[in-house]
Order: sequence, then C-alpha cells, then structure tokens
Amino acid sequence: MQYDFDEVVNRYHTNALNTDGFRGYIFHDFEGKKKFPFKDDEFVRMWVADMEFAMCPDIIQAIKDRADKRIIGYSQVFEPDFYQVYNAWNQKMYGWTYPKEQICFSLGIIPALYELVDLLLSDHEYAIVNTPAYGYFQHPIDYKHKHAIHNKLVRDEEGNWHLDFDALERDASNSFAKLLIWCNPQNPTGHVWTEEELKKVADIVKRHNLWIISDEIHCDLLRQGVKHIPMAKIMPDYDKLIVCTSASKAFNMAGMMFAEIIIRDPQLRKLYIASTDTYAMNLNPLSIAAHTAAYEKGGEWLDQLRTYLDGNFRLVKDTFARELPKIVFQIPEATYLAWVDMKPYLADVENIPDFMANKAGVLLEGGDSLFVDNANGYIRLNLAMPRATVQKGLDRIVKAVKEHAGIR
Repeated sequence: MQYDFDEVVNRYHTNALNTDGFRGYIFHDFEGKKKFPFKDDEFVRMWVADMEFAMCPDIIQAIKDRADKRIIGYSQVFEPDFYQVYNAWNQKMYGWTYPKEQICFSLGIIPALYELVDLLLSDHEYAIVNTPAYGYFQHPIDYKHKHAIHNKLVRDEEGNWHLDFDALERDASNSFAKLLIWCNPQNPTGHVWTEEELKKVADIVKRHNLWIISDEIHCDLLRQGVKHIPMAKIMPDYDKLIVCTSASKAFNMAGMMFAEIIIRDPQLRKLYIASTDTYAMNLNPLSIAAHTAAYEKGGEWLDQLRTYLDGNFRLVKDTFARELPKIVFQIPEATYLAWVDMKPYLADVENIPDFMANKAGVLLEGGDSLFVDNANGYIRLNLAMPRATVQKGLDRIVKAVKEHAGIR
C-alpha cells in the first residue's frame, strides 16, 4: 500500500496542543493576550514534536476494533499479545529483546522521568544531562528539587555533534553524581550514537557506578540506512540501566499516553510500580490496542515515512545552502527535527521564536529557555509535515532572515 504523506490534515477543533496551545507553551502567554500580525490559522506550525501526518491506517482500525468491544474500563497489559509483538519488533529492528518481567509502563516517558528522578536521587545528588537537551530532561530535576550537571555536546565545523568524553569523565567522577540521563537518538541534535561512542559512555557509567536512564523514543525515526543500537545491547548485564521506549513518537500518537519503561533492578522496579500504581498502572485500553498494532503491522508505513522525511531534510539542507549559505547544517541521523544554528544571521536577536512568529509567521522552538543549555541561537524545526508545508515555512523563514540581515 502506498501512503499519502502529502495530504494536509485539518487539526483545528480537535483540542490539539499543536494548533491551540502554542501561546502558553512557547511564549508563556496563558491568557491569550499576546498579539501577532498573523491570525492563528495563518501560522506555519513547525514547533511541537508531533506530526502533521495521518496515523497508520492499521492503528486507526485497531482503535476502532477495540472501541467496538463497547466497554472501556480500567485496563492493564494482561494479555501476552503486546509483549510478543513488542519484542518481535525489537528483535527485527535492533536484534534485542527485553524480559517480560522487566517491562513496566507509564503514561509517557516524561511522567516516568519525574518518578525515576525522585526515586534515584537524594536532595544532594546530581543528574548529568547532555546539552543541548530536551527541556523535560531538566524539568523533573527542578520540580523534584534535585540538581543537574550540564555536560555540553560539541559541534564541529561540519555541523556534526560529538560528546566530550573527558568532560563526561570529570562530571561522572563528581562524588555527588549518581545518574546519567541519556538520549539516543539525541534530542534535539538528532545524532545517533555509534557503537564506539556508546561503549565509551557505558565504560564511564560502570566505572563510576552511575544509574543511567536511556530515552530511546526516537529510535524508530532513523534516516534510511542508519542503525540504532539499544543501550541494553551495549550493557547487557548492568542492573542500573533503565530504558524508555514508545511507539508514540514514530507513529504519531503521543496523545495516547503510553510508554514502555524497562527496569532491570528488582528493587527499583518494585519502588517504581508502587509509586505509579495510583495512575500509571491503569492504562488506556485504546492505547494498548494502538501500540500493539503499531509494532505488529506498522513496519511498511514507518519505512515509507522515513523515506518521505529524508526528502524533507534534503529540502531544508538545499534551501539553506542556496539561500542562507552561512548556516552550517547537517542532516541528522534520526528524528524529524532539524536543529539549526541561526547565529550567522540572527546573532542580535534575543528571542528567535518570538522573531519568527512576528516576522515570518512560523511557530518554532529554540534557545536555552526551551532546550536547557548550550542552545543559544539555535532553532528546532519540526519537518514531519507535507513537503508543501515545509517549503512554505522555509520560504517565510528565509524571507524574514534576509530582510533582517539586509540581504537582497
């Protein structure tokens, strides 16, 4: 079956954060007082990390079939089907499986991070976070009144991102460091860590007896030809590893609120289940059906999606090279998010998301306020949308930047 990723799906009047929540999320304007020269439905929305594509039809059908059972009561994953298709997917894609008894669940990776940070860190202990970082790697640390060490990633002249292993070694040797919050593929840079890099990180983690939470939610969103290696495969016998996965990102169903949290350590697993029992252990039955269908029947849809996204990334790279050549941009190995350094043209702009909303009519995220640290001057563009929409957003961005920089 050929899937149509050029279709424009109308998301208005669906209570979507993407269409209705940007004021509060990006601009902290929760009362709707901020004025723009564009109407809300005139913006090109390249911000929050969900897709403008319709879900895989097999997933939609699975949700309908489950609803046809006519009772949506309290639910957990009791049937073996989910575990079987989840591990079949992992085996096929990554050559790895997870023991059933280690697989816990959550309403999402973010809620799990809030619980795990609280369970793993005392008030005086630190979590190490590689930056730039997705904001919700920092938010649980702040909310739970814990502490963070920011380990800055380094970008080379070609635009590729690397880990400073010497700095990570120093941070890990801090007597108060207890946890590494790891992300592979990395958000927002989109870097897929190589086997060599993963082994070096694993050695540092083991040498300093750290806990490690490996968020691998973007692992299915690879460029064609790129391979993801689960951290569990690199550290097969390390009990202090927690792995977080979900089909929600790759199959565009973040609103279903479902994630797999693999916890090896029996004591931590017991504590996690006890701490989440009041809400996260009762799962949406439609979500269980949707994720089961994604892992069992979504492979061809995902493969076509990845090819389409590759084309969107080539469009971005070619456009910047032609129109704004001072921007050094490398297509990331994964995700549908482009991480772009705008400082060559907008170094004097303090708030680039505000600039783009007002001058270009494009909603996007960026900067240290949204990506923790080491993100000044960068924007993150969501490219998971029809190519015509990406082109429209790029045209607006280029025009606004050229006008600001005085380029004809």
